[in-house]
Order: sequence, then structure tokens, then C-alpha cells
Amino acid sequence: MNPSTAMATVVVDELVRNDVRHIVLCPGSRNAALSFALHKASLAGALTLHVRVDERSAAFFALGIGKATGRPAAVVCTSGTAVANLHPAVLEAHHSGIGLLLITADRPPELHGTGANQTIDQRNIFGSSAVAVDFPVAEARAGLNPVWRGLVCRGVARAETGRPVQLNIPFREPLVPTDAADWPDTLDGRPDGSRWTTSSAARTVPGNRVDFPLPARSLMVVGSGDPARAASAAAVAAKAGWPVVAEPVGAAAAVIGGAHVLRRGPLLLGSGALPEHLRPDAVIVVGRPTLSRGVRGLMDRAPVYGIGDHPQWTDPQYVATHVRGWLDDDDLTHVTDYDPTWLAGWRAAEKAAVKAVDSVLDDQPWPTGLHVARDVVAALPAGATLFLGSSNPVRDVDVAADHRADLTIHANRGVAGIDGNVSTAAGTAIGTGGPVYALIGDLTFLHDLNALLLGPEEQRPNLTVIVLNDDGGGIFSLLEQGADEHAASFERVFGTPHGADLRSLCAGYHVPHTVADSAASLAEALTPTPGLRVIEVRADRAILRPLHAHLRATIAQLHTP
Repeated sequence: MNPSTAMATVVVDELVRNDVRHIVLCPGSRNAALSFALHKASLAGALTLHVRVDERSAAFFALGIGKATGRPAAVVCTSGTAVANLHPAVLEAHHSGIGLLLITADRPPELHGTGANQTIDQRNIFGSSAVAVDFPVAEARAGLNPVWRGLVCRGVARAETGRPVQLNIPFREPLVPTDAADWPDTLDGRPDGSRWTTSSAARTVPGNRVDFPLPARSLMVVGSGDPARAASAAAVAAKAGWPVVAEPVGAAAAVIGGAHVLRRGPLLLGSGALPEHLRPDAVIVVGRPTLSRGVRGLMDRAPVYGIGDHPQWTDPQYVATHVRGWLDDDDLTHVTDYDPTWLAGWRAAEKAAVKAVDSVLDDQPWPTGLHVARDVVAALPAGATLFLGSSNPVRDVDVAADHRADLTIHANRGVAGIDGNVSTAAGTAIGTGGPVYALIGDLTFLHDLNALLLGPEEQRPNLTVIVLNDDGGGIFSLLEQGADEHAASFERVFGTPHGADLRSLCAGYHVPHTVADSAASLAEALTPTPGLRVIEVRADRAILRPLHAHLRATIAQLHTP
């Protein structure tokens, strides 16, 4: 056995020993030894191997598996720019607190700086976004087996804490199995099959407690993050009589916690000045909210208490006065009083807002993004998983859809990019077994089209991708650059119409495609169906800005005495 084959064999065996069960492989030459070892382990049933030809898509696919399973998945690639293509998913995993293993094959040290083909300095290429673990080059000598295994173990242990980890492994030729002499040492793991380090301990909740007063007239905001933390905090809100505004990814946990989660909450906060009887004395932020300007504006007008253990807690205005890791019943003693009129006032405002939004949408021809968001969430079967694309879809659900505790909702909100969304959804479907639905925009779909590229032997996700196609970047219509004074430049540099034929693109990837042209046909198309398919809903981007302006004005009238 040659050194590269020996090291790859041990690395794959130790990944299995450390309970890494899903590995996404991108074909290449420098990672050939790993490819052979992974294929052998897959045939033996020791792991589930997924093969993808696009490294960026592969990394997001592994990220999606990690989201769904709660265990780090690994992505394996060759050297050079292949490694750089992992970076977007690394950033998303880092900012989302999701463990991800990046196993990057490298050229040996003697080839660096020589102009050798496909050679870059890829050690610690991800900077502070990933933990870097560098391997020595394999040599035919005794004593390396525990070194290789220990490095793999350390990497998995760090990934289990919610960090991306790069295992950078240099390989010398030969890169394929050969008839070399016997290896000078055993390549076995521990005889009892145990792991080499105790890295499997569950993550622990920070022990710091709330030690400051919690006003009776508090408003809780729940964003992305640990659902157990959100449910625990929501239980406190329920007992304290606090209303909750929850983003889609945190709403189910908040409902499960027993809190009253306000429907149309973001609109209530973003439609202008709140009336006096709805102004909170404190805002308690659980996790990481990123969607609503109304929420951010509220955080600038009242004391903010942060609940979460991510080192980048949400406080872009630098207004948080306290940050703690957890909130539970023990902290109820810090609630200063109980005001029964506080929640009642918000309930009344909520009821009026729901009626107003429904009236506006009922008067608007179908479809808009808000219609589709409302209809998709309402039609999904109980127990389904919904992945929401960045830009408008996740915000449309935030504004127009009702909260459902029987749905699991995911979104890439770490850095909120549109890249890799289809791949992440596909990985989520593999991790859960389905049915999984993804609601995304057309640019998000086109940006990650290679997620549809599956070889004949690859496991096909039970994933339905709903594409709201308004021929361009609809979200920019709602931002400052969408104002009338910028109309001359808007379409070319922001709207970016593409005219792509999604049906033909899907046909090229052998993926079933259908067009839903009514609410009824969309609901019918959402019936759970095995495999990968695309449902396209075509909409008019031109109506977005006036529609949202009408909504805001309608809600603002509710606040007017």
C-alpha cells in the first residue's frame, strides 16, 4: 500500500468511527485516494456517499444535510480553485453556527511556489470562518496512524460545536492504489471501535442567568437560531403576557413554547410610529432576526436584551444593554409586573392587521409573491419541511403567511446569500427524508441551477422547488433604488431581466417541471410526490412596489387615532 492510499484509508475510517455518515464527494485527481476509500466504504454500507460535480453546490448540499440531521456532513474536493468554491457555504455555516467538514486535498509542500498546476496556498484559506487542521504528508513509516486519526477526531469534535472545519490533506503521487510493499504499521483503529477522543458530548447551554429587570410591557422578537432556546424563551413570554414577533425560521419553536406569536407582526412594526399603548418598554431579542426593517427600527427605540450564545449576537445599532445565553422559567422572578392590557392591545392590533392584509390581497390579481407565500404555507401537508430562499420569499412568508407549528422551516440566514439555496434545500431533503419544499425566486434558482445535476446512481431528494418567476431581482423594487427617480438605470443594473425558459432548463437536467397559473393549480401541484421536481409560478415584478406601499399605508391607518 502506498502512503496516499494508507492515509486516505485511515481518514475515511476515522470519519466513520466519529459518526460522520454523509460525505459529499467532488471528482478530482489530487483527492483520488480519498475517492477510492470513500467508494469502498460506501459499498460496505459504512457511510452514505453523494457525488456532485460542482464544489459550490456540493458544499451547500452538505450544509443542508447538517441543518436537517444536526450532525456535521463532509464535503471532499481536489486542490486549487475547487477549494475556493467551498467558501460561500463556509461563510453561511460559520454565521449560522452549523458544523461542516471541508476535506481539501492539497499538493505536497515541495510543489508550492513552483508554478505546479492546480496549486494554491489553501492552508487556512477560509480565515476566521473555519477551524484549520493541517495534515502532514504521508510517509511509509510507523507511528502515523494515531496522528492521522487524532487530527480527524479533533476536526470532527470542533465541527460538532457548530463550526466549519477544514482538514487540509496533502497527497504525493501515486494517488491511486498500487502494489506497494506492506505498510510498516497497523492501520486499524481501536480494537473496541471507540473514538480516539471524547468529542461526542452534546453542546451545553451557557450557565449565565438573567440578572436584570424584565418589564411587563416587553416585546419578544425571535429570529433564527437554536429552536430549544426559542421555545424556552417563548414559554417565558407566554407566562409574562408578552407578544412575540417571530421570523419564519423561529415561529414554530415560539408557538410550541406557548407564546402568542403575532400574525402580520412585521407589518405592524414597519408601518410607522407605534401608538403609545403598543410601545414596548423593552425588546427581548432571541437568536438572530435579519428580515424586517421594522424590527431593526424598534430595536433603536427601546432597551434591547439579547438572548443567544453566538459570538455575533444581533445588535447592528450597538444598543443592546444586556446579552445572556438562555431564558427560562427561573427568570420569571425578574419580570417587574404583569399588565393584562399589554397583550390584549397587541391582539386587537393583530386582528385588524390580518383583516386589512387579507382585504388588500383579495383585491389584487393572483399571483404576487405575497399570495404565493400565503398559499404555499397554508397548503403544505402537516410534518413537511419548507426551505425559504433569500430575498423576497422569506420576507413574503414573514409578512403574509400564518404560523404553523407542524411545519419545519429552514433558510440560509447566516449571510443571507442567494447562492446555494437549491443545493441547501436538496441536502435538507436528503437529511430529513422528505417531503421538503423550497420556495425561491427565479434569480436564486438560476444562480444554483447545478443543484439539479444528479448522476444516475445518486440518491434523489424528495424535493419540490417552487420558483416565483418575476423575471429578475424583485427585492430591489422594494428598496431605495426602486424609487421612480432611479427608473432610468433600474432595469439594467438592479432589475436584471433574464428571459430564461425554466421549462427548457429543467428538461435539460431531466427534472419534471410544471407551471401553476392559479391558486387552485398550485395547491394541487403541492401534493407530496417522490423525487425532485420544479413548480413555476409566473408573476409581474412591476406591481411589487405599489402593492407593498399600499399595504404599509393600510396598516398605518390602523395606528391613526
